[in-house]
Amino acid sequence: MIYLDTSVALAHLLAEDKRPPETLWSKTLVSSRLLEYELWTRINAKGLRETHGDLIRALLGRVSLLELAPVVLARALEPFPVALRTLDALHVASIEFLRGLRQEVELASYDDRMLKVARRLGIPVLDLGG
Repeated sequence: MIYLDTSVALAHLLAEDKRPPETLWSKTLVSSRLLEYELWTRINAKGLRETHGDLIRALLGRVSLLELAPVVLARALEPFPVALRTLDALHVASIEFLRGLRQEVELASYDDRMLKVARRLGIPVLDLGG
């Protein structure tokens, strides 16, 4: 399964220079419930709710969302091999939670810090091309 980071979802929604391959959307996707909040917050901040609302709902419909369980929140309080921002720490803690359940998870992200932490923790990183 692929853990979808917000950076990839936003790149897809906003047609940025870096965009994930279309094949990504046919894979099993999972993310933290944070994805929903981060997407809506960014889209609202850009004033794009009317034009992008249906796209967000469709994207979220493709992704299994993990709730922020106490074990995930507790892990995010612990140090990581590279300093992370709060929401990124919660995303990585969510990946580690899934791996603790013996799920095979690859991270899809454009965030350099998250990718660096993932590699240091032995989390496979999906090649997004480019």
